[in-house]
Amino acid sequence: MINAAISAELAEADDLDWKSELIPVKNLPQSDFPKDVAAMANRGGGLLIYGVKEVAKKATSRVDVGGFDERYEAALLSAAVTAITPPVFNLRAYWVGEPGDTVLAVVIPGTSDVPHLIYRGEYFGAPVRNDAMTVWMKERQVEALYRARFDERRRSTEALDSIYDEAVRNWANTSRAWLVAAARPQLPSANTVRPDRDDARAVFEEAKKNTLLYAGSGGIHPIESVETTNPRPGLRRWVAANSAITDSLKWRESWAAIHHDGSVTLATGIGGQRTSRYQLEEHQIDSAAIETAVSDFMGLVRATSERLGLGEYDVRVGIQCTVPTPLHIQTVDGQGFEFRDNSTPLVRYTPVERTVVADSDPLDFYWQVHDLAEDCINQGGITTVRMIRPPERDNGGA
Repeated sequence: MINAAISAELAEADDLDWKSELIPVKNLPQSDFPKDVAAMANRGGGLLIYGVKEVAKKATSRVDVGGFDERYEAALLSAAVTAITPPVFNLRAYWVGEPGDTVLAVVIPGTSDVPHLIYRGEYFGAPVRNDAMTVWMKERQVEALYRARFDERRRSTEALDSIYDEAVRNWANTSRAWLVAAARPQLPSANTVRPDRDDARAVFEEAKKNTLLYAGSGGIHPIESVETTNPRPGLRRWVAANSAITDSLKWRESWAAIHHDGSVTLATGIGGQRTSRYQLEEHQIDSAAIETAVSDFMGLVRATSERLGLGEYDVRVGIQCTVPTPLHIQTVDGQGFEFRDNSTPLVRYTPVERTVVADSDPLDFYWQVHDLAEDCINQGGITTVRMIRPPERDNGGA
């Protein structure tokens, strides 16, 4: 793509900037790099390409910038976080080309936190791309972006409320406890081509692989109780319908959906489940069942994000139950028998909400799965996460 752009003398634009030389690593925070990143983020994202000469803003030739350097990459990511307010997260840096002919491509994501500001001593400004130029916003432009940010947050909250409540109404319709989870991308997919059945099938199948990585094959996985190979069309979504329909399996009833804008919903009957050693009542929940449900849900978020090219998600996980008896989340003892002594009875389960970076590196996302599950079981008085065991962060990727 770099070579083709040079051959075509591709010109700089709102979302593309050619740079012939790298900035010395020690100068990155004080250089124009933060301003360039903020300007593109304020316009919706784009690319900074280091190692391409330009004449009259048009690409003309390549210039080697050296090989892969983890220290330099870390400095880039740090500058985007520490030198810009609010920070621009999820920057990506790619060294491409052969030794002696290497280019560094910095991918700047679109964000919902506009405007991003640059501070210089006591002064600050909001840069923005205007075709091939970076300019400073006027007061009215800054005002308009702040208004857009707050409006988008309100709409995002309302949209998450809507898909969560809809999942509760449509699926969590029995007296037993149900876990309901919903996720909505902060920047919904702008793809005008709706995912077809093959796309949806691929996402559900990839989610199966993800959840086996996060929580293993043990436990009760909702993703195993839905029709992943034959998703059905719904209102701007694809639905994996419940496949646990026989009398002996009804206690495993589950539903899942991926929406055309990248949102994800999952609901599973989590109370009154059966194990090889005991049968729970409708208001009793094994903490491992929460973990596997969270694992399946997050695996679906990850697969959807990868398929549609999405980043940050607003996530909500709750437990709904109409039984008048308080909810009990319990665990097992060292011999695998049910253990309730640490359970905190819950008259109402407060939904757990957080922001998830769905396109983060594999190990970081694995820890996000763990931390979400931990929040969910802690509310019921349970401390230990049993099923989701990511490796330590300094031991390599997952």
